Amino acid sequence: MSLSLPRYRWVLIAACLSTLLAGCGWRLQGTTRLSPVMAATYVETDDRYTDFNRALRDSLRASGARLTAHRDEATAVVKIIKDESGQRVLTVSGRNTPEEYEVFYTIEYSVEGRTEELIPPQKVEVTRDYNYDETAVLAKQKEQAILREALARDLAGLVVRRLASL
Repeated sequence: MSLSLPRYRWVLIAACLSTLLAGCGWRLQGTTRLSPVMAATYVETDDRYTDFNRALRDSLRASGARLTAHRDEATAVVKIIKDESGQRVLTVSGRNTPEEYEVFYTIEYSVEGRTEELIPPQKVEVTRDYNYDETAVLAKQKEQAILREALARDLAGLVVRRLASL
């Protein structure tokens, strides 16, 4: 093909390609279709400002759920029972200084419909490890924060995929 094709042909080609992609079931990664039960979702949590809570809300919106501010308007309630993150020392040097850390993020959640429990309480934990360098403390603190945010996004994706299976 040459670039001298008339503009309408490029539009026609783009339309055909998008139709083919849509017809084969291709979707952008990260978008999961939720069941009608999750149409209006209320997220019940103690802390609305954690990395996981923000990632879960973003993932629910991207998947087509409408988040409600009032529990009585919801068709489903996602209860965040536990939401914590931190790090543990994995290895130490001969001088007893940390050489490797493990960043973890743990959540426990359940889902209720209007009349019944849809998902009983489930606990999920994800971890990543990283090497520690005492000469780059600020960089390693930033790395730990980036890993924690990535773990929160991974957990939110796991939860939304589980919700899609309802």
